[in-house]
Amino acid sequence: MKFRKKHKKESSEVFTDSLNDILFILLMFFLIVATLANPNVVKVGLPKGSKDTKAKQNIMVSIDKDQQFFIGTTKIESSKFDSMLALEIRKYKAFVDTPTVVINADTAAYYGEVYRIMRLAKKDTAKVVARIE
Repeated sequence: MKFRKKHKKESSEVFTDSLNDILFILLMFFLIVATLANPNVVKVGLPKGSKDTKAKQNIMVSIDKDQQFFIGTTKIESSKFDSMLALEIRKYKAFVDTPTVVINADTAAYYGEVYRIMRLAKKDTAKVVARIE
């Protein structure tokens, strides 16, 4: 009597459906953690503002590409500019404790002139904001 063994080929399957989900979640986790943990960041205490309002721009000073000076929209000669700016600051001090001087300078304007105007305004105890366009 001869017994035959029937060998049935069994196919085995590995279900990877959930493996894809787990790998995706791990990938997202490590991407998020990598962006949050930056060892090169220096912690600095930043000042907090008490108001959300923007400072009033009392005096607008502009310097164009031809080195011409303007207070507001009035063109001022460069020889008279220092005294006219001091006069404007004094005029606004009657209404505001510390007037603000906003300097709009063209990219072709000399930065030395911008710095000189900033010093003049600071000397007359005005706040200075410089915008370089």
